[in-house]
Amino acid sequence: MDQNIKRSLILDHYQEPRNRGLIEDDSYIKSNTNNESCIDEIDLMAKVEDGKIKDIRFDGEACAICTSSASIMTDLVKGKTLTEAKKKIINFSNMLEEKEYDKEILEEAVVYDDIGRQPSRKKCALLPWWGLEKIIREVEENGENKS
Repeated sequence: MDQNIKRSLILDHYQEPRNRGLIEDDSYIKSNTNNESCIDEIDLMAKVEDGKIKDIRFDGEACAICTSSASIMTDLVKGKTLTEAKKKIINFSNMLEEKEYDKEILEEAVVYDDIGRQPSRKKCALLPWWGLEKIIREVEENGENKS
């Protein structure tokens, strides 16, 4: 993907993040992730029904990479099954670790394909995905709609 297109997508998702803003609803599962080496702190909440992510939202204080990554991730997994979301997480992580991954599964998230070469930025991009991983783990361990 062209560098200008990448920058444009990242900037768009940073300036106008999708699915941003938390709501008061106990049927959502929540997680918090932060980066102790910078300001990044992301709160995620997801409504999971019948093994599907019906809704997912985020908020927090974070850099452009982290915020845009959260925005893109929430767009990619909303309406997906937990299995599909896990495949996206694995492929995103593999991409940042410069391992083999499937570009088709990642869709817009491929804009971060060169972040792995910048160790200080890798965690910024991964932070929201780790939050989603926590939510999926909680659903698998405790069932849906448990806080």
